[in-house]
Amino acid sequence: MRPRHIALAVAIAAVWGLNFVLIHVGLANFPPLLFCALRFAVVAVPAVFLVGPPTVAWRWILAVGGTLGVVKFGLLFLGMHAGMPAGLSSLVLQSQAVFTALFAAALLRERPTGLRTAGLAIAFAGIALAALDRGLDGPVGGFALVVAAAVFWGLSNVLTRKAAPPDALRWMVWVSAVPPLPLLGLSLLVEGPEADLRALAGIDLAGLGAIAYVGLLSTLFGFVAWSFLLRSYDASAVAPYSLLVPVFGMSSSWLLLGERFGPLAAAAAVLVVAGIGLTAVRPRRPAGAPGAAPRTPSRRRAVPAAGRPARWR
Repeated sequence: MRPRHIALAVAIAAVWGLNFVLIHVGLANFPPLLFCALRFAVVAVPAVFLVGPPTVAWRWILAVGGTLGVVKFGLLFLGMHAGMPAGLSSLVLQSQAVFTALFAAALLRERPTGLRTAGLAIAFAGIALAALDRGLDGPVGGFALVVAAAVFWGLSNVLTRKAAPPDALRWMVWVSAVPPLPLLGLSLLVEGPEADLRALAGIDLAGLGAIAYVGLLSTLFGFVAWSFLLRSYDASAVAPYSLLVPVFGMSSSWLLLGERFGPLAAAAAVLVVAGIGLTAVRPRRPAGAPGAAPRTPSRRRAVPAAGRPARWR
């Protein structure tokens, strides 16, 4: 990857890691489902009139908008509202790599390599260790909601691959147009109109900043820039940078929110990052093996031997 694209990948990971701190701020100002609806409304309402009509079938937009926007982010916000710390949420949510591989195997008939299977097992062990940590210190329900959010993120990844959107910006805008109304309806039913109106009437700069960050920076910039990198380079070159998300998430939560991590959480972080890192490793295939890249001829200067035509040396 070019240096400027490496810098972009790191910047995306930093934006996504800090996102969990801003979610924490937003949840202090809004009920979780209302906050989730506002997150997508700030992306879709102004942009949907500028990007043009969708370029993929509506069934894919509705499927990904429902699984990713309504269910995945709804569960994440509910889990953090139930007491799941921001930094630990950024770690546990990375288990989406495990669930993506499982859904890809079941729905796309993709067979993971032995190395990738080992990495997924290590990452799953880290999630189990984080669950043990939550069982000893914190609400287990919040942990379960964040794990469920990771499950639906994995499903949405596979649906996105099936949709194969040619325009990442237009795709993200139209996917973001699906969640606001269902989430607002759920908020009115579950959280109540009084709580929603009270939150909107008392909105302040912190609440507005949280909505703008999670909507425009984390959702629009983050996903569109990530899609650009995936179109420009092999997934195996881009994917490892997502391992920086919990690093930025946990460090920013410690720095800005005073979140503390015990030895079990630290060990879980090491296992999850190491395991997902193994899933991104692409084993080299010997020359001539099926699927191996063909050898290209050397570009050394052709030197003619006496009485013979020029040959590559």
